[in-house]
Amino acid sequence: MRGRLLMEALDSWKEEKRSAYLYHALAQIEVNPLHKKMFLDLSGLAEKQAAIWEKTLRKANAAIPGAYHPDLRVRTVIWLVQRFGVRSLRGALAALKIRGMSVYQVMPVTAHPMPVSLDDVGKGHSSIGKGNNIRAAVFGINDGLVSNASLILGIAGAHAGNPFILLAGLAGLLAGASSMAAGEYVSVRSQREMLEYQLALEKSELELYPEEEAAELALIYQARGIPKDEAEKIANLLIKDPEKALDTLAREELGINPSDMVSPLGACISSFAAFAVGAFIPLVPYVLSPGTDNLLITIGLTAIALFSVGSILSIFTQRSALWGGLRMLLIGGAAGAFTYLIGSLLGVTS
Repeated sequence: MRGRLLMEALDSWKEEKRSAYLYHALAQIEVNPLHKKMFLDLSGLAEKQAAIWEKTLRKANAAIPGAYHPDLRVRTVIWLVQRFGVRSLRGALAALKIRGMSVYQVMPVTAHPMPVSLDDVGKGHSSIGKGNNIRAAVFGINDGLVSNASLILGIAGAHAGNPFILLAGLAGLLAGASSMAAGEYVSVRSQREMLEYQLALEKSELELYPEEEAAELALIYQARGIPKDEAEKIANLLIKDPEKALDTLAREELGINPSDMVSPLGACISSFAAFAVGAFIPLVPYVLSPGTDNLLITIGLTAIALFSVGSILSIFTQRSALWGGLRMLLIGGAAGAFTYLIGSLLGVTS
């Protein structure tokens, strides 16, 4: 037990030293004076937290490395930040326990107002997850629609019979939906594991040194232009409620949204269903009437669906529904025409 606790303390010391090193490196790269000051102050706080762990280790007569030496991952991230900027590497920096990533998020002023009381924490986020889910479902339907319609048109262009078109379309539906579901499961599972690790680490630090966490939060608010006294007042107020403090620290320090921790299995099933729905639309005429020439009906049905999907997506882009529908129709039509042409060439040469 003692050995495990000492290893955890040593790992925490290394993490704080790594954070201090990265904060200092980011301060040298950052050109925004508020952000530069935030990183320099966060570097100082990380050094203080490392000193707390160092004191614990010394009391236990444990060996402490003489100095921190960045590993290949840290050097690679710094190299990438120097070339592409902090905003592009937010995810990698958050995974390395770098706070303050929320200051690089671009969002409307009303989307994430600065909290002035405990009741304000979390407001404006309850509907974001639902909106993202709806958008993901629409995109999934669109993917299935375009891919399977293109497949069917390609096979039809090769002058295949209706039974073969139906079989190929069903195979394309199942293969595409399964591939989408598997990819979504792996993606969401990986994201959830990262979020769970970051939240557990944040919760542990909040319990160990709440004053330092409040100081970090205040620095982030100051980097957003909030006066120092007001920023400290807000941070100290938030830190008094552990549940809301953890939620706020996750959003403001790590730039992650705890409500994004969706179920990997649920995402897998939703992705499969959305793709399957879209992929089934071009197949409807062949399922209902397999003995007749259904290509023109499939084209018309797919065109209507493409226009509808594009119009729905305009809700999320704030663009004209007519333009969104026409653009999606043109993109899907181009994909279908291309595969039909390829199918026709292959049908002639075979």
